[in-house]
Amino acid sequence: MKNKLKALWAEGKPAMNGWCSIGNPFTAEIMAAQGYDSVSVDWQHGALDYADMLAMLQAMRASGVTLMARVPWLDPASIMKALDAGAMGIICPMINSRAEAEQFVSYMRYPPQGQRSFGPTRVGFAMPGYGTQMNDEVLALAMIETQGGVDNLEEIAATPGLDGIYVGPADLTLGTQGGRLPPGFDRREPEMVDLIKRIAQVCKANGIKACLHCGTPDYAAQAIGWGYNLTTVGGDSRLLAAAASASVKRFRDLTGAGADGNEGAY
Repeated sequence: MKNKLKALWAEGKPAMNGWCSIGNPFTAEIMAAQGYDSVSVDWQHGALDYADMLAMLQAMRASGVTLMARVPWLDPASIMKALDAGAMGIICPMINSRAEAEQFVSYMRYPPQGQRSFGPTRVGFAMPGYGTQMNDEVLALAMIETQGGVDNLEEIAATPGLDGIYVGPADLTLGTQGGRLPPGFDRREPEMVDLIKRIAQVCKANGIKACLHCGTPDYAAQAIGWGYNLTTVGGDSRLLAAAASASVKRFRDLTGAGADGNEGAY
C-alpha cells in the first residue's frame, strides 16, 4: 500500500491534516469523509485508548485518506501497536535529541533499517502482503516542543530515516518561553513566528517535511507560505464546539432569547 501523503509531496503539493481527539469511530468516519489528505488520531491527549484508536482506524479506512496516530510517548510498544493497527504515519511527542530521534526511527521500521517487531495483527488483513516494503511507506514525524528540542534542532532534523518534524505550538511556547506566554495555536509573537519559520527552514535544508498544528485555515495557509508541507487545521472536538457555539449564538441574536429562554435584553 502506497502512502498518499508521499505521493502528494512528490508533486510539490501541501497536505491538510484532520485531527481526532474524540474516541468514537462514528465521529472519526465523519472527519475522514470531509476531504482531508490525512487524518491523525490523538492517542496522547485525546479522550481515547488503544481499543478506541483501533476502531477509529477501521472506520476511516474506506475513506482512502492517509491515517496517522500521535502516540503517548517515545515508547516502542505504543509505536509498533499503532503501526500494526493501520497507522501509516506516527507523530511522536517530546523528541529532544538526536539519540531520541534515532530511537524513534528504529521503532518505525523492520530490520535491517530498524527494530520493529513483526506482528501486523490487524493491518495484515487490511493490507494483504504487508511486510518489510512498508519501511519505505510509513512516516516518522518527530515533535519539537521543548527548549532542548530547539537546541538540538539541526541534529534531530539530520537523523537518517526521519521523515519530518511536527510542531505543536502550544508546548513549543511553554517549552521555550518558560511560562511567559500562554499556550495556544496560531502564534503571532515575533519570537515564536521566527522560531516556527526557522524550523521549516531547517527541515527544508535537511530534505524532510515540516508540519504544523494550526487553529484556523487562514494561519495554516500562511504557514504553507513559510515552507510547511503539512498543516493540521483544528480538530473534531474544537470544530464541534465552534459550530455548536456559532449556531447557539446566531439563534440568540435572532430571537433575543437568553440561555434561560427569557428575553436577552432587560
